Amino acid sequence: MKRNAMIKMACLSGYALFILASFVVDFHPGKEIGLNLAAFSLEMLRILPCAFILVGLFEVWVKRETVEKHFGERSTIRAYLWAVLLAGTTVGGLYVAFPIAYYLYSKGAKLGVVLTYMGAAAICRIPMALFEASFLGIKFTATRLLVSLPLVVISSMLLGHYLTGRGYKVTHG
Repeated sequence: MKRNAMIKMACLSGYALFILASFVVDFHPGKEIGLNLAAFSLEMLRILPCAFILVGLFEVWVKRETVEKHFGERSTIRAYLWAVLLAGTTVGGLYVAFPIAYYLYSKGAKLGVVLTYMGAAAICRIPMALFEASFLGIKFTATRLLVSLPLVVISSMLLGHYLTGRGYKVTHG
C-alpha cells in the first residue's frame, strides 16, 4: 500500500475507534460527533443520488455549442449574470455546484465565468437567501447580496484573466 493510503487508513481507523470508544465510555463530545456524522451521512444519502442524476443530465443535455455561446471566451458581461442566475437555482449546494462547474469548464466556459458560478453558488442560492431573510430580515439579505455578488464577479473576472494569462488549465483527477 502507498504511504498516503496508509496514512488515510490510519486516520480513518483512529476516528472510528474514537467514536466507538466514546459510546463505550459515555464520552459526550465523542458521542455527539458520532451522531452528527450519522445525521450528515443520512442527509447526503438523500441528496447526492438526485444531485448526481441532475449533474449527469446536465452533462448529456447541454450542448458544448450552447455553453461556448453563452459562457465561452467570446461571451460578454452577460455570461457572468447567467452564471449568477444558474448558481442561484442550483439545488444540492456545492455538492452539485462543483461538478456543474467542471462540466461548464470542460464544455468551453471561460474560467472567470466558472469561478463566478462557484462563488455565486456558495452565497446566493435562492432557498438559502429565503431562509436567511426569514431569520435576519430582507434588508440584511439584500445588502449582503448587493455587496457580495459584485465582489464575486469582479474577483472572478480578475482571477480568471490572471490564470488564463498564465496558461492555467483545469484537469480531471
